[in-house]
Amino acid sequence: MEPRLKQIIFKEINPSLKEKFGYKNLYMGPRIEKIVINMGLGLDGNDNKIIKSCEEDLSSITGQKPVITKFRKSIANFKTRKNTNSGLKVTLRKNKMYEFIDRLVNIALPRIKDFRGLNVSGFDKFGNYTFGIKEQIVFPEVNFDKVDKIRGMDITIVIKTIDKKHSIELLKKLNFPFKESRGN
Repeated sequence: MEPRLKQIIFKEINPSLKEKFGYKNLYMGPRIEKIVINMGLGLDGNDNKIIKSCEEDLSSITGQKPVITKFRKSIANFKTRKNTNSGLKVTLRKNKMYEFIDRLVNIALPRIKDFRGLNVSGFDKFGNYTFGIKEQIVFPEVNFDKVDKIRGMDITIVIKTIDKKHSIELLKKLNFPFKESRGN
């Protein structure tokens, strides 16, 4: 079954963006390619029990098994050793990606304590958007009683687009709660 958000994008959002920006066809508009979710563990990466619990949390949030990432080089100041565990990573594509965005915008972000909106400065020059969440417990899939330590995660939404402004407009149409910029 096709996700609800995917149908909305192709039937409503893409035609409205085509009309607004004057694209020749629908495929010239911005398109979400993938979502990458990272959870850094730091010094806790050496403990297999902590990795296992974080892996279960991330797999219940995304519906996909995460990959364990490793440090590429040893740095004494950060107390890291080459090829030791540094964190977890999940890359979502196709239907799982649309379902994750739907749950993120409609369920998880409104549950954040003292939430005032996402910062627009998280866009890079290619139009990709990156932001962080300080608590993984804002997702309803995570059982609050089984969490040993509250951990954050970084979410990167990779968007194929011509211009950064087009990416911002796409995410606004998807109801991403951005902060209003104050001009002085």
